[in-house]
This record gives sequence, structure tokens and C-alpha cells, in this order.
Amino acid sequence: MASGPEREAGAERAGPTDIADPLIRTEARKAFVWIGMAALLALAVFLSQSLLVIFGGIVFGALIDGGARVIRKVLRLPRGLCVVLVLLLAMLFLLWVARFAGSQIALQAAELPATIESQFRHGLSWLHAHGIQPRITDLRSVAQEAVGGISQVTRVVGGLIGVFTTLFLILVLGIYFALEPRLYRRGVGWMLPIDRRDHFESTVAIMGQALRRLLFGRLIGMTVEGLFTWAMLQFYGVPMAALLGLITGLLAFLPNIGAPISGMIMILVGFSGGYEMGLYTIIVYVLIHLIDGYLIVPMIARKTVDLPPALVLAAQLIMGVLFGLLGLALADPLVAMIKIWLEREADRNGVPSPGDPVDAAA
Repeated sequence: MASGPEREAGAERAGPTDIADPLIRTEARKAFVWIGMAALLALAVFLSQSLLVIFGGIVFGALIDGGARVIRKVLRLPRGLCVVLVLLLAMLFLLWVARFAGSQIALQAAELPATIESQFRHGLSWLHAHGIQPRITDLRSVAQEAVGGISQVTRVVGGLIGVFTTLFLILVLGIYFALEPRLYRRGVGWMLPIDRRDHFESTVAIMGQALRRLLFGRLIGMTVEGLFTWAMLQFYGVPMAALLGLITGLLAFLPNIGAPISGMIMILVGFSGGYEMGLYTIIVYVLIHLIDGYLIVPMIARKTVDLPPALVLAAQLIMGVLFGLLGLALADPLVAMIKIWLEREADRNGVPSPGDPVDAAA
């Protein structure tokens, strides 16, 4: 057996991971950093669906937090109790809708596919009357391709945990985030270097405020557009006015994409009652578009993050293809948060943001 001095000498020998040359040691550390960054990027891609669900929970938590802040300003109650009141009010509203309008909307929803199919056949007849002869086989192939694409996107949305489980996880995460937002914010900040924690806290505060205002503006837009659509269609006697108002209100959460989809459905239903009713629904759609484009959207942009429409639409297309309906719904808040983060990093590094005036002498 080796004596004590021999063991100490062996313990002081260079091991296989020891690098004597300082230059090689520095380059090796750089290589390990790049390898670690590549591994983190690959892990983020692999866990992208789960990360999007977590971000959905953050968005839902910001929505609850905004409601709790409003109640707390009025009633001066503890934060946890305010969050509980927000959830109870939301549940009571859903129960009220299901109780008083659920049966009517369900009947109208059952009639909607037949109405759209009937209008589709009328459109084919109109094309035939004007000398346009689309082949039924071509239409069927297009329909099959569309249905196949939708099914693929639906499978991506569901992933491993399913659509309903995803929504349930978003709700649960949102409630946890809303109950103790400072706990999670301090936890993330603790993992950062000390000199970056204050900057992180201020950036997160700005993001949270912008996200709450963005979602509050979305809720206002959804409510105004849904009620306006229902009232205008009900006034003229358009069939399925309640359902069309609900569809318009829900799709108003998706800027740039929701309005054309709801407008197309509304116009198809309108023309089922004649040309005059169809023209009336077109007028209603134009009014809704004007209200959304010249009143609601500017108000939201002025209070939150002014995003270029083309950037939002591009993000929606990419997120929709990658993650389906969930990615489509969260594309707008995600782009807004990324924009705020980039602007804050530019301010920290002394780089002027694109919206800042540039010195002419420079």
C-alpha cells in the first residue's frame, strides 16, 4: 500500500480534466458555454409546447391580476380574497350565460352548418349561371386538403396532454401566478446575476402593466363588438343574432384574423335571408371593422405596446402553424412582451430604440 506522502503526491497530480495552458483553458470554457447554449436551445425547442402553456398561464394570471387590482382599489380587501372574487364573478357570468342564453345559442349553433352549406350551394349556382364551372372533384379535393391541414394543426395543439388538459393547466397556472406573483418573480430574479436583478424587476413590472392593459383592452373590444353585433343583427331580424354576436366577440381576441372570419360567417348567414339582409350584414361588418380599427385598437396601442399590424399577423401565422389555436391566441401578447424586453435591453445598453428620435448631428 502507498504511504501517506505518496498518496498526497498522487492527489496533487494533474487529472484528465486539468488544462495547464491558460489560453486553452479559456477557449475550453468558451466552448463549454456555446455547447451549453446550444443544449438549452435544443431543450427549449423540445419543450416549446410546455413553455407555451406556461406563458398561457402567465397571460391568464395577468388577466386575473388585473381584475383583482380593480376590486382591491374599490373594496380595499386582501389580495387573495380579491383573486377569489374575480374567479367567482367569472364563474357566475358563465353560469348566467349558460342559463339564459345557452339553449338559444345551442339551437342556433346546430342550424349554422346547414345555413353555411346552403349558402355555399347558392354560391356554386351563381357561378354556374355566370359561366364559371368549378368541378366538384376539385372542390372536394380542396376541402379534403383543408380538413387534413386542420386535423394536423389540431394534433399539434393537443400534443401529448390534449386540448382540454392544456386549457385546464393554463387555468391552474394562471390562478397560482395571480395568487403570488412576487414569489415567482423573485425566484426567477434570484437565478440572475446580482447586477441584473434590479433591471429584471423593472422590466417585469413594465411587462406586467402592459400585459394587463393589453388584455383589458381586448376584453373591452370583445364586449363592445359582440354586443354591437348582436344588437344590430337582432334589430334587423337576422337569424342567429345571438350566436353571431358571441362568435364575433370571441374572435375579436384574435386581431387581424378574427374579424374576417366572423364577418364571413355573418355575411353568409345574412344572405340566407335575402339580398337586402345580406347587404345589411355587410354594413354591420364594416361598422364593426371601423370601430375596431379606429377606436379600440388605437386605444389599446396608446396604453400598451404599439405593434405593427404586419408583425402581429406574421407572428400569428407562424405560431398558428406551429401550435395551432393556442399559438394563434398567444401570438399577440408574446410579441408585445418580446418587444418590451428588446427595448429595455436597448435602453440598458444605451442603444436608441426604433421609436426614439435620432440626433441629426449624428
